Order: sequence, then structure tokens, then C-alpha cells
Amino acid sequence: MRGGSIAVVGGSIAGCATALAASRGGAEKITVFERADDRLRDRGVGIALHDDRYEELRRAGYVAPEMPWAPLTRRVWSARDGEADHGRAVGEQPFPFRAYNWGSLWSELRRRVPEGVSYRSGATVTGVEPDADGVTLRLADGYQEHFDVVIGADGYRSVVREAMFPGAAATYAGYIGWRGTSSDVADLPSDGQDAHNIVFPGGHCMIYRIPDGEGGHRLNWVLYTTPPRIDGLHPDPPTPTSLPPGRVNSELTAHLRALVADNFPPYWARRVLRTPPETTFVQPIYDLEVPHYTSGRMVLVGDAASVARPHIGGGSVKALQDATALEAAWATGGGWQEVLEKYDADRGGVGAAMVALARRMGSAQVENTPDWTAMGQSEFDVWWQDQNKGSDRRSGFGGHSMKVR
Repeated sequence: MRGGSIAVVGGSIAGCATALAASRGGAEKITVFERADDRLRDRGVGIALHDDRYEELRRAGYVAPEMPWAPLTRRVWSARDGEADHGRAVGEQPFPFRAYNWGSLWSELRRRVPEGVSYRSGATVTGVEPDADGVTLRLADGYQEHFDVVIGADGYRSVVREAMFPGAAATYAGYIGWRGTSSDVADLPSDGQDAHNIVFPGGHCMIYRIPDGEGGHRLNWVLYTTPPRIDGLHPDPPTPTSLPPGRVNSELTAHLRALVADNFPPYWARRVLRTPPETTFVQPIYDLEVPHYTSGRMVLVGDAASVARPHIGGGSVKALQDATALEAAWATGGGWQEVLEKYDADRGGVGAAMVALARRMGSAQVENTPDWTAMGQSEFDVWWQDQNKGSDRRSGFGGHSMKVR
């Protein structure tokens, strides 16, 4: 399948990978519309790729060894134990992951988008109007253009998804992630190659080292918990959103800081509480499934298609794999209908399986936490295995294996 005009709505990790897929598939004209300006590259939060998923994506040509990363080898789950500085380990597990900085990974993918692709920053799509032979996009500045295919890579608030499946919005899971990064990376245990999960009643906090994009490292953490349902403490957003520092009220910040001080081992409490407020934000956690990844000449990739809670460790993997699968469908399909049907068949079941597994993990790790203080390694192993019961061979912790069909 060669030729055609393609619009990619959204220019982040999923959008850049999709533009690369469309170019390799043989699209004649590709335009990326990204509503943010150059500040998009300033996101500094951490993401991780399982070593096996990285190898699959490297062979497919979507990631490369020169992209800045930090090795992770083990995950240690620890609870507070009196005044013991590092607390007590309740369980350990292998953790073969590569840690990335969102901003630097995006920059590397953006650099790999072919020069012939038109990448338009500050371009907000406000209308998506399908017809028999394509889709017309309308922008906030009045610009409009007709394309053969429109691909929604515009995240959990996707305007393309809304055009395909009106009302199919991401659903708030009932709890939040409080995220932060800092330069406080000196003297980390195991030379920074461990990921640490600090556990407490009603949640946990994952802490690990990521590249800073400038040759050094930063400490990245995310704390999951359900704040009390009291005015000012529990965000209950009517529409999907995230809360940057200026929008997190003082009551919620004080509650979260007190939670850390009361429940974290002293060493890890200091690391989190020393994080500059301007590098923290609150991310309500969402779920999303769609009935199909395609409709007519419209396509969804990444979080525009399905959103799995972050506990599965596979969100960025899925976005990159969606692009890989779209390229493969392009290479074998003889027309638009065949290309899009192949892609939908390949990715729809994967997204649903990942959402289901992430919900089980969210229940076990946040909503219905065990008695961590009663756990040792054997109890931890049983608890972990229970979360993965019912998972099929296509999707597991760290994301879907593209080798398994």
C-alpha cells in the first residue's frame, strides 16, 4: 500500500513513532499536528521499557542503544520498620528494565521523524469530520484540510477518539499518582540500579533513577494513593486532566507530605520531601477501552486507544508497538480497508488485556493493599502471583510480547 495523505493528531512519543511508521509504510504526505509548542520536550518524568520489549522495538527500528537510558536490575519492596533508615524489605524481584526520561526519549524519536514529514507545533485540532473517502481536520486557527487517513495519537483526551466513538472517555479510577523528580541522586542504594517500591496502607511509591537528558541522572518517583473524600483533598475531575504544581491545593499537598513523613522509611521520606515543589504534580489515574482501534478512515494509537493504569509498566511500550503494528499492516495490506482491518485485529485484544491486568494490579497495590507488615518473601511471591492470575500469554507485566501470537 503506497501513497496517500496522512494526518497524525498528536506529536508526542506515540505521534512521532506513528509518523515514522507511516513514512516507512509508504505514505506520500504526512502531517503531524501537535497542540503544544516546544515546551513539549520539557516533560521530565520517568518511563521504563522491559529489556525484552526494548529488544523487539530495537529490531523494529523504533528505539536505539544511543537513546539515553539507565539500567534497572531489581525491584525492592520496603515498608517502614521503626526508625530503621531504609525500612524492611518485604519482597524482592528481578526487574530487567531500561529507565528513560520522557523528554529525552521524545527528543530522540522527534529527531528520527523523516524530514519530509510536516510537524506543526502549536496546532490545535478542534474538528474531525469523516466522509466516504477520508477525513477533514479543522484547527483552532480556522485552517482545514482533507486527508485519506487520520491517526489519533493525541492521548487520553483524544479528539479523534471522540469523533470515532462519542462519549468513550477515560474513566477516573478513584485514586491519584503524585509525581516528582529531583537531582537528589547521590549515594543511592546499589548504585542506583534498583527500583524501590515503598509500601504503606492504601498505596505505594515507586522510586528509580532516570537520565536527565544532559549526561547525568535524576531521581524519579510516583506515589499512588486514594486521598480521603474530603473537600480539598480528593480531586474528582469531571474531565480527564492532570494537576501541575500551581493547581494542586495546599490541603492536598500537606496531606501527601504527612503521609510520606508518617509511613516511609526515614531515608526515602527525606528523598521525596526534599523534591522541589515546582517539579511535582498530581496525575489522577484513568482507565480506557475502546471497541475498535479503527473506524472508517480513522485510527487510534497509544493512550488515545486504551489507557492502562501505570502499574503494568507498559504504556510507552504499547504506544511504540502500536506504531510497529501499523507499519506491518501497511506493508502487507493491499488497500486502506485491509490495512486498517489488519491493524485493528492485531492491537484491539492486546489493549483490552493490558487494561484488565493493570486494574488487578491497581486493586492489589492501591485500593486493597495487604498487611505489608506481615509479609516476607514467600508471602510476597504468592501475593504477586495472584495479581497475574488469568493473564494470557500476550500481555503481562512490562507489556505485550510481539513474538507471541
